[in-house]
Amino acid sequence: MKITKMTTFIVPPRWCFLKIETDEGIVGWGEPVLEGRAATVATAVSELSDYLIGKDPFLIEDHWTVMYRAGFYRGGGIHMSAIAGIDQALWDIKGKALGVPVHQLLGGRLRDKIHVYSWIGGDRPADTAQAARDVAARGFTAVKMNATEELQFIDSYAKIDAVLERVQAIREAMGPHFGIGVDFHGRVHRPMAKVLAKELEPMKLMFIEEPVLSEHAEALKEIANHCSTPIALGERLFSRWDFKNILHQGYVDIIQPDPSHAGGITETRKIAAMAEAYDVALALHCPLGPIALAANLQIDAVSYNAFIQEQSLGIHYNKTNDLLDYLKDPKVFEYHDGFVAIPEGPGLGIEIDEEVVVRQAKIGHRWRNPVWRHADGTFAEW
Repeated sequence: MKITKMTTFIVPPRWCFLKIETDEGIVGWGEPVLEGRAATVATAVSELSDYLIGKDPFLIEDHWTVMYRAGFYRGGGIHMSAIAGIDQALWDIKGKALGVPVHQLLGGRLRDKIHVYSWIGGDRPADTAQAARDVAARGFTAVKMNATEELQFIDSYAKIDAVLERVQAIREAMGPHFGIGVDFHGRVHRPMAKVLAKELEPMKLMFIEEPVLSEHAEALKEIANHCSTPIALGERLFSRWDFKNILHQGYVDIIQPDPSHAGGITETRKIAAMAEAYDVALALHCPLGPIALAANLQIDAVSYNAFIQEQSLGIHYNKTNDLLDYLKDPKVFEYHDGFVAIPEGPGLGIEIDEEVVVRQAKIGHRWRNPVWRHADGTFAEW
């Protein structure tokens, strides 16, 4: 079997899909995208296709190694996201060719289903209690929300109080055992992160996410000493080498690599295994489309330390299209009692509706995250 063609589709709301074709008619799908840089990643995919066209799609480990190492300059969001989507599509081809799900090729699943959570509250969270009730009515038992609006290095405690009110509203509405993840989103600088982490501790959170940006990992030690809440991060780390020092330092309890950013199934599984060796949990990052989620679930199926899965159904970014719109059979992602089943179909376990993809690619998108500013005019982290 040989790879004959690679085609990217920029589709709303903010995704990029990849179709890899072979001379035997077997097609694989991947999702190579970095939010806000979809067209750039698609160009990187095109550059990598120069090497891959004509190659045997089964040689996934070798192709990954060449794509990563043979360019001399390596790593980073664009490069690793391009590799990620290609890797996903190659695994999809191999599974379909052999008539088995990807997780069967990775040793076989060790779980039937995995816990999922839903986003609530949007970029500037509000009315969180009602939002939690709404998603609970749709079968979810856990939510994640942005903690706060933008914060200066040293900011008003009124903003801290507002965060506490929003989280407390969920806790009171949903009871003591409903899962709540609070995402600091890199908006909180070290001085206020210590304060916010400590103040949130009585809320019995599932985790706090990105309490500081990953480039400020040295601050995690102090934050960890201010609270016992599990600390999660990793969506802006792209390889096992990025995660190496984070894991070695020992202040992160949950890692969140994104299999559409961190080198695909091949690399993310290795990152997950590294984390297991440090007794660190896995909660894969996935506010993306259906191909990305399917790839995530294949990794969850074989990762003992995976405990919950992000998914984008109803997320505030999905304004024009949603998670299920590109699937022939949306039931593959049905949620029951807060869980989603591991797909059992061949390859990634989903069927993409190519007619819808082609039609929506004519619309495309130019999604960009907002640019925020503080009251004094300086740039604010989004």
